[in-house]
Amino acid sequence: MDDGLVPARAVRSAPLVFAAGAAVGVLGGVIGLGGAEFRLPLLIGVFGFAALSAVIVNKAMSLIVVLTALPARLGAVSAADLGAHWSVVVNLLAGSLIGAWAGASWAVRMRSATLCKVLAALMVLMAGALVLTHTTALGTPTLPGPLQAVIGAVAGFGIGVVAAIMGVAGGELLIPTIVLLYPVDIKTAGSLSLLVSLPTMLVAFARYSRDGSFAVLGASPRFIAVMAAGSITGALLGGLLLGVIPDLVLIPVLAVVLLVSAVKLARHAPPAV
Repeated sequence: MDDGLVPARAVRSAPLVFAAGAAVGVLGGVIGLGGAEFRLPLLIGVFGFAALSAVIVNKAMSLIVVLTALPARLGAVSAADLGAHWSVVVNLLAGSLIGAWAGASWAVRMRSATLCKVLAALMVLMAGALVLTHTTALGTPTLPGPLQAVIGAVAGFGIGVVAAIMGVAGGELLIPTIVLLYPVDIKTAGSLSLLVSLPTMLVAFARYSRDGSFAVLGASPRFIAVMAAGSITGALLGGLLLGVIPDLVLIPVLAVVLLVSAVKLARHAPPAV
């Protein structure tokens, strides 16, 4: 178990913390996602958090960013359109809420070295999902209602596990899942993903709150506030840059960033406790 404290150099370096958050926000903004998967390796590799503490801090900042962006993102799709797809949200939540609790429970029981390797593997998964979502025309297969519901719940469980273990909102996986399983366009899928990810994140947060490592949040409010402010600022800037860089250039570069980060994370030596 890590000591849950923020390294002194991270506390004293507010400009670096803000800049790192802003960089993550820009990366997320230009692809229309939160960018928390890019934040995680920075928390571990640059700011020296132990793996579990990094996940919990990442989850807290993801929650702040999603809550801040929620009104604007939901405003892009009418309440009537979202209401027409309420069954999609319920179907995915039936699995993701259980998955979030299970994922957080597994994370707090893992050794730090094991968790680093699991996080690295999940970052490779995120890189694949990023490429798939932005370079492939996703079609919706015609599935019988009961089969669709079962697959949706199972997919939701897996997404809940991944989101809880990585401390992310899970939009990278939710959006392609929604588009693939249900007759929903990608714009509506983005808003529906928020309705699924928010309660899923809260469940994981509740489970993490029962572990001693949750104390990292009380020990590092300034760090979290500064990096969250940078992330929100960067996300707004990234949104303005949306479409400026062609996806054929941007997406492979970001996928490589994730893969390189995954390799470094897999080789990361946890701090001695």
